[in-house]
Amino acid sequence: MKKKIAIIMGGYSSEVEISLQSGNVVYENLDLEKYDLYRLHILKEKWVYVDENKEEHPVNMADFSIIVNGYKIKFDCVFNAIHGHPGEDGTILAYFDLLHLKHTSAPFYQMAVTFNKRDTLSFLKPYGIKIAKSFYLNRGDQIENKMILKKVGLPCFVKPNRGGSSFGVTKVKNSDDLLPAIELAFNEDDEILIEEFLDGIEISVGVIEYENKIKVLPITEIVSENEFFDFDAKYLGKSDEITPARISEKQKLNVEIASDKIYKSLNLNGLSRSDFIIVGDDPYFIELNMVPGITAESILPKQAKAAGISLKELFGNAIEMALKN
Repeated sequence: MKKKIAIIMGGYSSEVEISLQSGNVVYENLDLEKYDLYRLHILKEKWVYVDENKEEHPVNMADFSIIVNGYKIKFDCVFNAIHGHPGEDGTILAYFDLLHLKHTSAPFYQMAVTFNKRDTLSFLKPYGIKIAKSFYLNRGDQIENKMILKKVGLPCFVKPNRGGSSFGVTKVKNSDDLLPAIELAFNEDDEILIEEFLDGIEISVGVIEYENKIKVLPITEIVSENEFFDFDAKYLGKSDEITPARISEKQKLNVEIASDKIYKSLNLNGLSRSDFIIVGDDPYFIELNMVPGITAESILPKQAKAAGISLKELFGNAIEMALKN
């Protein structure tokens, strides 16, 4: 009997449209001979199953079921394609755990930790993972430009602590632009992170649980047309994403060791993508994405392809690992 799979997409953050695209890519590439697929839009105003005729069927939040043509449908597994809150931060996954419903992401605690950039950096530092100098601010804190810039220098990056797709991120080149950048970041989150600029090679690497083993995918080098790898560079083609990256064997080995250590140290499973800046031969960890983009323009699917893994295999494996776990 085919497994019933709910593909959740949308979410409550600025990444809702990207998530809808990701969810539809999953829907279009899973094996219909093995799975019955249901696209569920998880939005602030409604939770609904959207059928092939675009008709909406409400989700019963008591047990995460739907009724279609008079029949109640409960799911064997959830494929999580929600970027941001409540999918990537673990909120909805804690709810699934209460229902004993399997899902393709890491456990909710790990998702909550990794969605919080500050917590991730603090967790990984004792494991010897190199990180940039940083300064933290909460909404309402006194802002002292001199103190901040003394620690991180110029240029620097101002970013929301909990967010993705580069929403609210600014590269600051002079002190007069620091306060507007902070205000922009606070539009996305009540906590922000200010990091020093690292002059090096920007790379991204996927790490996944594949066929019961942790697998580091081919590394991607990112060359943005813009000041940094912002929204336009990520989704509107304003960057070159070169896989495999044009780096030395030593740099490649160091990145693979660091990304593998991050995955294992945090006790992760499912799909992940880590971003680094390579300075000299050393990778400096920037952030971790536990619901990485899987649109046609996204990095992880390209890395999987370079490793000989099709989208059908990538997504199907995520479900099979979730069902086993």
